[in-house]
Amino acid sequence: MNEAKPIGILLIDDHPVVREGLVALLERSAHMRVVGQAATGEEGVEACRRLEPDVTLVDLKLPGISGVETIRRLRTEFPAARVVVLTTYDGDEDIYRALEAGAAAYLLKSMSGDELAEAIRTVHRGGRSIPPRVALRLAERVSASPLTDREREVLQLVTYGRSNGEIAEVLGLTHGTVKGYVHNIFLKLGVADRVQAVTTALRRGLVRLGSAPETEAVDGRPRVA
Repeated sequence: MNEAKPIGILLIDDHPVVREGLVALLERSAHMRVVGQAATGEEGVEACRRLEPDVTLVDLKLPGISGVETIRRLRTEFPAARVVVLTTYDGDEDIYRALEAGAAAYLLKSMSGDELAEAIRTVHRGGRSIPPRVALRLAERVSASPLTDREREVLQLVTYGRSNGEIAEVLGLTHGTVKGYVHNIFLKLGVADRVQAVTTALRRGLVRLGSAPETEAVDGRPRVA
């Protein structure tokens, strides 16, 4: 590795002010240079093709494809890509999915500039950077019973405020089946009611708040659009 050459960094974040702040922060070091910026995952993948950065910083919340999907595409097309997540999300599920997709570091935007620079240098050298707070969250995910895909669907609809009957109609299930899924979700999350389930799921990054989707019929049964 040529130590005299600055580390070329690509920023993928949809907030211009955040990107501007990162440019000012990172380029205070003579050993780092921001070679490009992107506001979406799609733009980020294209920029990576053109610029061939040494390290790419990715936020998890992006318009269009998610940060996790962006990481997955980068690592699929460029297996040697060194990707650092820089986000406000500290849920254990967010961390697990980002690292599973191929991120070499998971950093929170509350960290100091010196910590960020050191993490970038570590990843550039081929290492990994998982701060203690993030490692603790990840340990929670590993020790917890994972939800099935169907349980995730049900939990997301619970977050939208749907009743068991409404969930049954949306997913094409019986009321009793949905009740069973909700019971299993409570057990796995260690909660006693729907409010606790939603609160825990949001904290862990299992679901996201947002407007409830419209439903459409597929093969004669309603589906989440």
